[in-house]
Amino acid sequence: MIKDTRSFALILAFLASFLTPFVGSSINIALPQISQELSINAIIMGWIPTAYLLVLAVLLIPVGRFSDIHGRKKIFWMGIIIFTISSFLAGFSTSGEMLLFFRIIQGIGSAMIFANVNAMVASVFPVMERGRALGIAVTGAYLGLFLGPVLGGILTESLGWRSIFFFNVPLGVITTYAASKLKEEWRPAKGENFDIIGTFILGISMVLVILGLTQLPQMNGAFILSAGLISGLIYYFYQNKIETPVFDLRIFKNRTFGFNSLATLISYTASYPLIFLLSLYLQYALKLNPATAGIVLAVQPLFITIFSSYAGRLSDRKDPYKLAMLGMTIVTITTFVLAFINSHIWEILILLSLMGIGFALFGTPNNNIVFSSVKKKYFGVAGASLSTMRVVGQLMGMAFSLLLLNIFIGGTFIGPENISLFILCTQISLVLFSIMCFFGILATWRGREQSI
Repeated sequence: MIKDTRSFALILAFLASFLTPFVGSSINIALPQISQELSINAIIMGWIPTAYLLVLAVLLIPVGRFSDIHGRKKIFWMGIIIFTISSFLAGFSTSGEMLLFFRIIQGIGSAMIFANVNAMVASVFPVMERGRALGIAVTGAYLGLFLGPVLGGILTESLGWRSIFFFNVPLGVITTYAASKLKEEWRPAKGENFDIIGTFILGISMVLVILGLTQLPQMNGAFILSAGLISGLIYYFYQNKIETPVFDLRIFKNRTFGFNSLATLISYTASYPLIFLLSLYLQYALKLNPATAGIVLAVQPLFITIFSSYAGRLSDRKDPYKLAMLGMTIVTITTFVLAFINSHIWEILILLSLMGIGFALFGTPNNNIVFSSVKKKYFGVAGASLSTMRVVGQLMGMAFSLLLLNIFIGGTFIGPENISLFILCTQISLVLFSIMCFFGILATWRGREQSI
């Protein structure tokens, strides 16, 4: 029975971890075609991935808490259904606004999936096997990132961008069926109250912060950002006064959990917009077609996929801190060098390969560190927190990219008349992202073992 439960949990974790990264990375490669067909400018184009991430960031923590109360498997299963239906409907979008709406619904479903997948795996497997199990889940996610650009490019080139959304439907149906076969349920907080007020304050804070970042350097952007930070401060004092807050920030008093969660945030802030910018760079600046650009971009997640499971097993036997620091060091160096590469595809391929190895050596060991630093009853909060750090990092990276696009290009279409400005924008972004990665190394180094 235990073996069957673990097998089903791994299958579900792999499939669910594959789905949402696949649609995210494949959409990036299709953005130029979407922009042309639906007549949307560079800023709106950037909001197609950003709107999805914003919903994820806002909902992950409260959905994680809600799942701890009402059942992780149940919420996980419902999330897959919502994600599958919204993917199908997104394929029929006739305007940028309609596509954004269904991307938001996709984000709701994805939040229900991501808030539970790592916690379910961590709940099923003992400490000595947890790194391997999390490595398999991470492999599924990065396989989605790998196949996204490749299949996305091929589908976009041959069948159009809508086929990307339709491709998710049969995978979602299979995953939904598999989830219905999982018998065990996890409700570690059954009977506890759900913090509606805290959910509202925290959600408002996150929305305002991200919207404010995207509106900078205009004055209204600074005002919105300030309002978001004030809302976050209000939540901090609020959650200290109640017994079961939606997101208990006191968990960050655990030095290991806090610093390694910060390292996760930094790594995704620097890495996620890289694919977005390179997708545009390869197609607009180097004139590659979607299929060829997709193959180039697939190199990084391919190497992450190959090495993640190995890195997970290695983190069960070796010092995971050293592995994570080595990985982030590789990412820092390759991101910086990539900023000064012009039109040599083979150099880009080599750097993306090394970057993929770096992310693999960082990602799984870092996840293992986080879950091993807390007791089992905190796995739901830890899993949702880790997923939130990942998504907020992606969102901050995209917000930062949109800010630079707004400064250099504004609300116009990317074309021959402003391609030099776009290239400069990409180079500046990569240099700044490499600096962020350096601070990720420091955050990992500062982490220390302290179980709570």
